[in-house]
Amino acid sequence: MEAIEVPVLIVGGGGCGLSASVFLSDHGVDHLLVERHTDTSKLPKAHYLNQRTMEIFRQHGLAEAVTERAAPLEKFGKVRWQTTLTGDGPLDTKVIHEMDAFGGGALTEPYAKAGPILPIKLPQLRLEPILRSHAEQRNPGRIRFGHDLVSFSDDGDRVTAEIRDLATGETTSVVARHVIAADGGRTIGPALGVEMQGVTRMVDVTTAYFSADLSPWWHEGTIITWFLNPYRPDLSSTLLEMGPSWGRNCEEWGLHFVPGGADPNDPHAISARIREVLGLPELDLTLHKVSYWSVEGVLADRYREGRVLIVGDAAHRQPPTTGLGLNGGIQDVHNLAWKLAAVVSGRADDSLLDTYEAERRPLGKRNVDWGLSTWFHHRLMTEAAVGLGAHIPPERRPSAFAAYFDPSPVGEAVRARAAEIFGTHRAECQAHDLEIGFNYEEGALIPDGSQPPPRAPMADVHHPTTRPGHLLAHAWIERDGHRLSTHDLTGSGTSFALLTGPAGTAWSEAAAQVAEKFSIPIVTAAIGDGAHYADTDGGWAAVREITDEGAILVRPDNHVAWRSTGAGDSPADVLGEAISRILEHKATDGR
Repeated sequence: MEAIEVPVLIVGGGGCGLSASVFLSDHGVDHLLVERHTDTSKLPKAHYLNQRTMEIFRQHGLAEAVTERAAPLEKFGKVRWQTTLTGDGPLDTKVIHEMDAFGGGALTEPYAKAGPILPIKLPQLRLEPILRSHAEQRNPGRIRFGHDLVSFSDDGDRVTAEIRDLATGETTSVVARHVIAADGGRTIGPALGVEMQGVTRMVDVTTAYFSADLSPWWHEGTIITWFLNPYRPDLSSTLLEMGPSWGRNCEEWGLHFVPGGADPNDPHAISARIREVLGLPELDLTLHKVSYWSVEGVLADRYREGRVLIVGDAAHRQPPTTGLGLNGGIQDVHNLAWKLAAVVSGRADDSLLDTYEAERRPLGKRNVDWGLSTWFHHRLMTEAAVGLGAHIPPERRPSAFAAYFDPSPVGEAVRARAAEIFGTHRAECQAHDLEIGFNYEEGALIPDGSQPPPRAPMADVHHPTTRPGHLLAHAWIERDGHRLSTHDLTGSGTSFALLTGPAGTAWSEAAAQVAEKFSIPIVTAAIGDGAHYADTDGGWAAVREITDEGAILVRPDNHVAWRSTGAGDSPADVLGEAISRILEHKATDGR
C-alpha cells in the first residue's frame, strides 16, 4: 500500500475544495485533494459569483480566467417576472416586473465604488474546470479525482485516512495533520457525529439542464426569469441561462420546476414537460441531465472536530435565494487557508484554527437564516403583487392577470401597488451589504470598542469601514504610476499589511521589527499626501477612519485585525502584542 504524509488532506473536489487547494498552494502549504468523482460537476448548480468571491479570486490570480468565460453584468444584471416565453394570447409574453439585480443597472456604480472587481455569472460546471486546472498547475500530482475516502481516524496528533483509486482498486494510506471536509456533508461530518440543525426538505425541486435555441423568444439581460403562467399554476417555473454564450445566443439552459405530471424517471416525459412549460411543443432540445434536490436551511452544530475542519455544503446548506451557498463555501476556505498556513509553518498555535468556527459559523447561520427568509418571502411576494396563489383556481387566473394589465386607473393602481411589493425583493437581489459587509466580532482580531457602521434592514446599502473584523474598505491608490486597490497590499493572500497615514512612520518601523520577531511577512503602506502611496482621488481618506498618525493591520484574507486611530506609545510593543494575540502565539516557555 502506498503511503503519503502531507500537512493537509482535502476531501472533496467541488468548487469549495478546489478553491481551498488553490489558496493553500499560494500559501506554500503542501496538501493532497481527493474527489470520488472522475471529473468536475456536470450540473450547472450555483451560477452567481458575488463581489466578495470575485475579490478573492482576483487576489489569487483566478479572476481573469473566470471572467473570460463568464457573463458580464450587462448580460445578467436584472431579474424579471413574465407571463410566458411565447404565445399569441392576450396575456402571453408580457413582462410583469423587472428590477436591477446583483450589481446590474443603477447598482453598478455603488458596486464599483465598493470593490476592485464586479460580480459575474458563471455556472459551476464551467467554473470547476477552471479551478481544477489552476489547482493542478499549482500542486502537480496531488489533485486526485476518481479517488474515494474509504476510512479515516483522528489519532490526536494526526489523521490517518485510507484512499482508494476507483479505477485500479489500489489503496493509499494518507497521514495528515489536518483535514478539510469539503465533501458536501456526505461522509466525514456524519462519521464524526456532526449534526445538521435546521429546516429540511421544505420542497422538492426538479432541475432540467438542456440545450435549445431560444433566441427567437428570449429577452436577454436577466440572471433569473420567473414565469408566472396566466393559465396554469403548474407551468410556473424558473429559467436561467447556462452559457457558454450569453444573451440571445445562449445554448444551454437550466429550468427549475415541480415535476407535476411528468415522470421524474422518464427523460422523454421531462423533455415534454420543458416544451409544455416554454409553450414550444415543437422545440428541438437535447436533455443533458436532470437533478432532484430539496430546499433546506441547515447548519452544522460545529465547524471543527479535532483535526477536521468542515467547510461549504458540509457546514451550511440554504435555499438558493441570494446566492449564498457556493459563495459562502469559497469564503469559508479563504478564511481558513491563511490560518492553516500559519499553524502548519509553526508561526501560530493550533488554537488559531478555533477562530475559523468562531468567525465563520455565525456567518453561516446568518446566511441560512437570510436564505430561508428570502425564500419564503419570494413566494409570498409574487402572490401579493399579482394577486395569485395556490388557492386561486385555474379558471380565475386569467382574470387576475387581466386586472394587472388593465389600462384603467384601477389597473394603474394595481401595478403601482405591485411595484412597491416587488421592491421588497431587493433583500434577495440587491443585498450588497450582505455580500461584502459581513464582519467577525470574535476570532483572530482585536476589537477597538467602536460600533459597527449602520446596517440597512434589507442589506441593500453598504458602508465601507476599517473597523476590526470587517473587510478592509476598498480604495484606489497609486505608487510609481501604478494603480492598485488597498486590497492588493496583502498580495496573493500570504502577507499581513499595515496601512498607515502619511505621518505613521513609527508604525512602519515597528512593523519591520514585529515581522522579524514573529517570522511573518508584513507589507507596510503609508497612504496620503507625501507618502509612498498616493490617495489620488481622496477615496482612501473618505473611508480610512484613522488620523495621519494612525495604523490599520490587515490579515492575509483582507479583514481588518487591529487598528490604532492615532499615534501610540511604544508602537513596536503595541503592534507585537496585537500580532501575538491574533496568532494565538505561544511563548517558548510553554505559556
